Amino acid sequence: MNTVRRAAAALAAAAVVLGTGAALPAAADTPSPSTSGGMSTGGLYGTGDPTYDGVWRQSLAFLAQRGTGFQPADRSVDWLLGQQCADGSFSSYRADATKPCDAKTMRDTNATALAVQALGAVRRQAADPEKVDKAVKAGHGWLRSVQNKDGGWGYVPGGGPSDANSTSVIIGALAATGVRPGSFTSAEGRTPYDALLTFAVPCSDKAGAGAFAYQPDKTGKLLANADATAAATLAGLGKSVVSTKASPEQAPTCQDLTKPTVERAALNGASYLTKALAKTGHLTAPPMPGSTDTTEKPDIGNTADAVVALAAAGAAQQAQPALEWLEKNSATWAKQSGPAAYAQLILAARATETDPREFGTADLVEQLNALGPAPKSPDTSAAATSDDEESGFDVWWIIGIGMVVGVGIGFLVSGRKK
Repeated sequence: MNTVRRAAAALAAAAVVLGTGAALPAAADTPSPSTSGGMSTGGLYGTGDPTYDGVWRQSLAFLAQRGTGFQPADRSVDWLLGQQCADGSFSSYRADATKPCDAKTMRDTNATALAVQALGAVRRQAADPEKVDKAVKAGHGWLRSVQNKDGGWGYVPGGGPSDANSTSVIIGALAATGVRPGSFTSAEGRTPYDALLTFAVPCSDKAGAGAFAYQPDKTGKLLANADATAAATLAGLGKSVVSTKASPEQAPTCQDLTKPTVERAALNGASYLTKALAKTGHLTAPPMPGSTDTTEKPDIGNTADAVVALAAAGAAQQAQPALEWLEKNSATWAKQSGPAAYAQLILAARATETDPREFGTADLVEQLNALGPAPKSPDTSAAATSDDEESGFDVWWIIGIGMVVGVGIGFLVSGRKK
């Protein structure tokens, strides 16, 4: 997910420069606080270039730490708060957080959504809970203001078409922070779930039965995308990247309904992921454009996301071989990729009730904590609040999922478009 996010952000930036996309024009913002003044890196996790993933990796690290009972250091929370623009949005990274955001600042819907979720998760033990609350509410307000007519969101706000990944990340963040995603309606009365259904590939499609597409291709055809499927599976059941093992255990199946529902589409997505993982034990990534090496490579990040999705869908048994593959093959990738990678693996372990401190030969928690300011020590109350981001989850979705389980199962995930 981290590597994919960098590519997505780079492409989005290029689109704005070339005039094929547009950052949202904004009113003049007041300066946002910075923890370090000038170059805003104090409190940031990792030492790699944060240009395309600073806010994303910080937020994902927070969610993984809360999931293991740790509270991020106050200065790390301050760093994330300092990245927010006065209108409530976040960019992928603001190098100088003392300068106000303006019309040229490229807002990032995905970073905003995950930052909102992360801040909601650390709020209870934050040094200034009220300040965090205001930041979360401002983020909600901005996301609503840039919602597309179809009810979804694109990576870059202000006219870019909706995509499954962005819409899914935002649905998960809203649900995790106590907002009913279905209450977010566009001027045309469309909800995020309406948009999500437009990316669902029917079970009758031989090549990608049950999957989700990132976006329709130029001809309008929906092409299966495992990354988008993992994200949309989570969102379809009103869940986020922080999820736990669902029960009862049941192998997912694919079923087309006369009147499609987002819950059924999510279960179909789980069915697709199960089959995709069964082929090699992991997901694969296509060759990079222009590369002379045309062989597919293991996609470790999205494999971790798929594990979370399947576990949350009640298909932890189907996810187990992929989890075991990750335990044996993810160490080098995580070390090279940094905080977001460790966080993804921790969330996958947590979702399958696996100890992230004994992940193969690695202590993922220790390795993540070492990449940023020392977090506050864990305690029982911290562990109890690690599910804060899920406690606000819409009760009507709980009722709906209960009905779906009677027919088939329970579900979840998150990821990014390459």
